[in-house]
Amino acid sequence: MEATTKIFLDENEIPRKWYNLQADLPTPLDPVLNPGTGKPIGPEDLAPIFPMELIKQEVSTERWIPIPDEVRDIYRLWRPTPLYRAVRLEKALKTPAKIYYKWEGVSPPGSHKPNTAVAQAYYNMKEGVERISTETGAGQWGSALAFGTCLFGLDCTVYMVKASYEQKPYRRILMETWGAEVFSSPTQRTNSGREILKKDPDTTGSLGIAISEAVEDAATHDNTKYALGSVLNHVMLHQTVVGLETKKQFEIAEDYPDVMFGCVGGGSNFSGACFPFVGDKLMGKKPELEVIACEPTACPTLTRGPYAYDFGDTAKLTPLLKMYTLGHDFVPAPIHAGGLRYHGDAPLLCKLVNENVMGAVAYNQNEVFEAALTFARTEGIIIAPETAHCVKATIDEALRCKKTREKKTIFFANSGHGHFDLAAYDAYLAGKLVDYAYPEEMIKKSLANLPKV
Repeated sequence: MEATTKIFLDENEIPRKWYNLQADLPTPLDPVLNPGTGKPIGPEDLAPIFPMELIKQEVSTERWIPIPDEVRDIYRLWRPTPLYRAVRLEKALKTPAKIYYKWEGVSPPGSHKPNTAVAQAYYNMKEGVERISTETGAGQWGSALAFGTCLFGLDCTVYMVKASYEQKPYRRILMETWGAEVFSSPTQRTNSGREILKKDPDTTGSLGIAISEAVEDAATHDNTKYALGSVLNHVMLHQTVVGLETKKQFEIAEDYPDVMFGCVGGGSNFSGACFPFVGDKLMGKKPELEVIACEPTACPTLTRGPYAYDFGDTAKLTPLLKMYTLGHDFVPAPIHAGGLRYHGDAPLLCKLVNENVMGAVAYNQNEVFEAALTFARTEGIIIAPETAHCVKATIDEALRCKKTREKKTIFFANSGHGHFDLAAYDAYLAGKLVDYAYPEEMIKKSLANLPKV
């Protein structure tokens, strides 16, 4: 009998609650600190930039958080998403392993990001917010928030990292089509942007810089709140809709992953797909499960950064988060996986890596694009450069299984399509992509400015 190539769920099987991994942590997360006092922050510190309901979710240790009906109703536009069995890739690799991927590229913005963008737009709308400011790296998050704010009648301002603004003009057009205003970051609109440009007029920008601008924008306008597309606990929470659907689909397949891969910039898609399974691991149901984060060598946060308190942005406007970091001053090379160019990672994810519940690997962009081409030429889907990192890891694992003859079940989080990344594919096909070596001196310089905690 031929293997099933895709597993669908019915609309009524969209999860009704998000899963909160904080409920099942053996020890609690390190507190978020006020950089001025060094003491844990309270809700009142976050109220100027986030709606109260999201602040409550950020600190909640309840295992299940109900998904509002209005959010589920919009989810129905594309959810549940399919779980694919990559049969053609398996055959091409001649591996005894089974390869599955959850395909989030079917959402209107083309990635996993609207799972939280829609939720964040909803909670802001309920609190009477008129406008949301945000940053975006590759443009996936900006596109998703523009989509979410459009559906709930909010204005949206996006600070897009300059490198991606120039590499991916169609992402900007997509955001503007949904009514957002988009600026190349750093800009002259904010104090933090002006300061960066004064020091380095030719900077390619970074997520840390764009976050500074978006946070400053929200903090200085009474009608505006800020939204973050990754890193924070409530974002990881909303993304678990992916992993919860995946668990149901694996039950239908009568299978369960032995190893799980996902690309990591801030950590939201990887965490959303894997946290429901990590919960099983923490509770002893699948202790041998391997969960591996995949990142670029040009921004090797989990594989090379120290586990320390740091600011989430360049201008030091955010509270201090305990995470793996390359330093808030670090500006990564302008690789095409713009969504992975962030100096830190989600505290929840970092805690699990630090405690060896999960692991991490890093890859150069040429080997990543080689994997993306193998996937496109077998499974037919052209994926985002970010996603290609975990496809590289998946192919490597499948080839290891070919050598060892292990019949492992491999899963990867296929977080979005690469239709707006064809210039990057063009550069790879023309042999023009550069592999950026680990910038040891740059990172040492940046780490010297870590806050003293």
